[in-house]
Amino acid sequence: MKKDKRKLYDSEKIANFRQLVNKYKTLYANKTAFEFKENPHAKEHIKISYKQFSEDIESLGTALLNLNLRSARIGIIAPNRYEWCVSYLAITTSDMVVVPLDKSLPNNEIEDLVKRSKIDAIIFDKKYSEIFSKIQKEQSSDLKHFICMDENTDFTSYSHLLNQGKSLITNGDTSYKNIEIDNKKMSIMLFTSGTTSISKAVALSQSNICEDVYALSQMTDIRKEDVFLSFLPLHHTFESTCTFLYGTSCGITVAFCDGLKYVQKNLSEFHITGFVCVPLMLEIMYKKMKKAIDEQGKTQLVARMSKVCNFLLKFKIDIRRTVFKQILNSLGGNLRVLIAGGAAMSKDAIQGFLDLGINLLQGYGLTETSPVLAGENDKYKRAGSVGFPLPGLDVKIEDANSDGIGEILAHGPTVMIGYVDNQEATDEVLKDGWFHTGDLGYFDKDGFLFITGRKKDVIVLKNGKNIFPEELEILINKLPYVSESIVFGRPCEDGDYKICAKIVYNIDELKKAFPDASESDYKNLIWDDIKNKVNHTMPAYKYIREIIITDTPLIKTTTQKIKRHEEIKQILNKK
Repeated sequence: MKKDKRKLYDSEKIANFRQLVNKYKTLYANKTAFEFKENPHAKEHIKISYKQFSEDIESLGTALLNLNLRSARIGIIAPNRYEWCVSYLAITTSDMVVVPLDKSLPNNEIEDLVKRSKIDAIIFDKKYSEIFSKIQKEQSSDLKHFICMDENTDFTSYSHLLNQGKSLITNGDTSYKNIEIDNKKMSIMLFTSGTTSISKAVALSQSNICEDVYALSQMTDIRKEDVFLSFLPLHHTFESTCTFLYGTSCGITVAFCDGLKYVQKNLSEFHITGFVCVPLMLEIMYKKMKKAIDEQGKTQLVARMSKVCNFLLKFKIDIRRTVFKQILNSLGGNLRVLIAGGAAMSKDAIQGFLDLGINLLQGYGLTETSPVLAGENDKYKRAGSVGFPLPGLDVKIEDANSDGIGEILAHGPTVMIGYVDNQEATDEVLKDGWFHTGDLGYFDKDGFLFITGRKKDVIVLKNGKNIFPEELEILINKLPYVSESIVFGRPCEDGDYKICAKIVYNIDELKKAFPDASESDYKNLIWDDIKNKVNHTMPAYKYIREIIITDTPLIKTTTQKIKRHEEIKQILNKK
C-alpha cells in the first residue's frame, strides 16, 4: 500500500460509554439530542436535550442497579425511539450487558433469541406484549424482569423505573456513579443477520465500539449542527454505532423516522442534513430522481451543468447546491451527507449524488468489526471503492489470485472478543489475532479497498474462471424496469455452471410504459436488455444464460440484505 493520502480530522478518543455520557453533559447540555413525533400525523415535535438525555440515562441505570441486575444481560426490543437509546446507555454504563433484539422477527424467533442470550431482563415496546406475556406465564426462560416502554400494561413501566431512579439519586444513592467500567469485557451482545447460516451472538466491548467511533470521527466531517434521520433498525450495529453513538458523540440531533413511507416527508420537516442507509435505498432514490429529470426533458441540461460544476470544483468553486436547488428541495433542501454500507452500489448512482453536492461516503464492515472496517474520506475517494481501512486498523488480502483478489482479513481494536458460547465458530474466523471476514476484495495501487463479493458466493467454472455475482447484479440493477436481482450458478450435468439471474421487475413502471404487454413480453424486454447492455460489456464466460422474472421482492433480512443462499436454495429446489 502506498502512503495514506487521507485528510484526517482532529478528534478526542472516548474510552467507554460513561465518558460519552459525561461528554453530553459538558459539551452539549442544552442542545437538542433527539427530535420526534408521537405519530406520523402529529404536528408537534418533541425535543429532548442532551442534559435530559444524560439525566435519564443515570436515573434508569440507578433503577436497574436497584433491581440487583449488576453484570446482568438485559435485552431491548422496540422500533427506533428515544427510550431505546436511553436503555442502551443506561444498561452499558451500569456495567451490564445490552442485548439488542431484532424488532422484525416473528414471535417464535424472538423467543428463541431470548433463550439463547440468557437475558435476565427485557425492555420492550408494547407491541411485543403478547410474546412476553407468554414467556412470563410459561416461565420458559431466565427472564425475571419485564419492563415496558409504554404505560397501561401489566408489566413494570419504563417511566416508573425512571422516576424511581430519580428519587433514589435525590435521596443520596450513588451506586451508578461509583461503578468502574471495564472497557475490555463484553458489554454488547449482537446477533448477526443470518444471511448465510443461523445467527451467531457476537461479543463486543465498549472499547471495540469506542475505537470505531474514534476512527470514524477522524474520517468524516460530521458537525454538531447536523440533523440525522434514524430509520435503519437500531438493533443493528451499523445504525446504533454510526447514527446513534458516533452521531451523538459529535453533538448532532437524531430525528426518528415515522416509517419508510414517510422518509421524504421527514427529510423536509426535520430539516435533515444526513442519514445512514443501505445502497438499495439510495439506488431507488437515484432512479426516481433520474426518471423525474428525464420526464421533464432536462437530462442533457443536468448533464451539461454537472460537467460545468465539476470543472469549477477544480478551482475550489462549488455552485452545485445553487444550480441543483430544485432537485435538492425534493430531498428536503438540507441534505449534505449520506453514509452507505452493506452492499455494492452502482457508479452512476454514486456520481449522481456527488454531482448534486451531497457527500456520499461508502463504508464496509461487519458486526464482528463494530462494524465499520473501511470507509471513504471526505476529500479522497475512488469510484467503486469502499475507501481505506479506518485509522488504527490493519487490513490485508490473503491468498490473492493473479488479479490480486483474495480474502479480506482485519486486525485491530474494533475486532470482536468472539462469538458467545461458540468457541468453535470463533476459532474458525479469529486466527493469530486476524479476523477472517469471508469477503473477497483487493487493494489498488493507491491503497483503495475494493469488495468483489463473498467467498462462499463465488461461482467457479470448470475452466478455473471466477464469477462474482455482485459485479453482474450491479449492471442488471441499472436496467430500466429492474428493481433488484440475484445472480447464481445453476449446476449442469457436466459439472460446470450455467450463469442465471432472478430479476424483480417494477410492475408499475412496466404497466405504465407497456399497458397492453403480458409477463412474457416483460421477460423479452428485460432479456433483450440483458443481452445488449450486460452481456456485451463483458467476456463470454460471464454471460447470463437464463433469467427468471418476478414482481415479488427478494427475501431479505430486517436490515434489507438479500438472503442469497435462501433465495438460491428455493430456486434450485423448484422443479
